[in-house]
Amino acid sequence: MSSPRRWTIGIGVAMALVFGTALVIQIRPQIDLVGVGSTAPQFRAKDLGTGRAMTLADYRGKVVLLNVWATWCEPCRVEMPSLERLHRRLAGTDFRVVSVSIDEDGDSVVAAFARQLGLTFDILHDQSGAIKRAYQATGVPESWVINRDGVIIKKVIGASEWDGPVNETLIRRLLDEQAR
Repeated sequence: MSSPRRWTIGIGVAMALVFGTALVIQIRPQIDLVGVGSTAPQFRAKDLGTGRAMTLADYRGKVVLLNVWATWCEPCRVEMPSLERLHRRLAGTDFRVVSVSIDEDGDSVVAAFARQLGLTFDILHDQSGAIKRAYQATGVPESWVINRDGVIIKKVIGASEWDGPVNETLIRRLLDEQAR
């Protein structure tokens, strides 16, 4: 084989490797889907009650209902009272409702919304919307039930009646399980 031909083949192989690597990088997020049975991704959002940055690690050992929402979302507004009722019903347990707003507006808009609805569970704000990307949310509201070990047990797209018997029974069952 002649030297120019070897160079051509070598360059072709190198280009195939570069393009193949780029393709894998592009489609990997679609392959590593965040869903039931997977470990819940970390996130960082500001707790509007304390002003402190919170992460999923701050809830380690707890059963978490993670809710991603926005003040401009009408189904989110409809869903909030059921989250509040479930939060109050399970107060004093290791259960936490962690509601993360992805509003681009400032904290005051989100805090006013929470006050207006009388919400007492954890209201966090992720103005960048990074949590939506980390959890591969397609819209709002979307919610994930996460067990004590940080594993996603249930995912719900759209509003849900969280204080209904099916959801409450699931949460109580998870509360009865010990962390591994």
